[in-house]
Amino acid sequence: MSVVEQYARAHILTDADLPDQDDGGATPVVLRYDPGLDPSLVCVALPGRGRGSVSREWTFSRELLEQGLRAPAGSGAVRVWPCGRVQAVVEFHSPQGCSVVQFETKALIRFLRSTHQAAAQPVAH
Repeated sequence: MSVVEQYARAHILTDADLPDQDDGGATPVVLRYDPGLDPSLVCVALPGRGRGSVSREWTFSRELLEQGLRAPAGSGAVRVWPCGRVQAVVEFHSPQGCSVVQFETKALIRFLRSTHQAAAQPVAH
């Protein structure tokens, strides 16, 4: 089984954004899947914004991501829903605040397809 790591451009809005930060243009986000750790989970790594900030990683159910591309899904820390015909939104909540990430749906579908292919590969000995 191989690890899948894919970059996707996304628009990120956090409640910690400051007025003097950039205009929220597309940012590279890392989508990762490691079936060796847990084949049911995916990871989204958001880059840090602004000086001295660190990236944040969110690990959640691959099934939640799949469901959220068709209809609103999730509760609590991670929520996913379709936004029009070509975009999807992933919303992350933490004690530090909320981040709303808007992806092109086709990038998430491509990532999910790769995760299914990786999960189907036999384990090398």
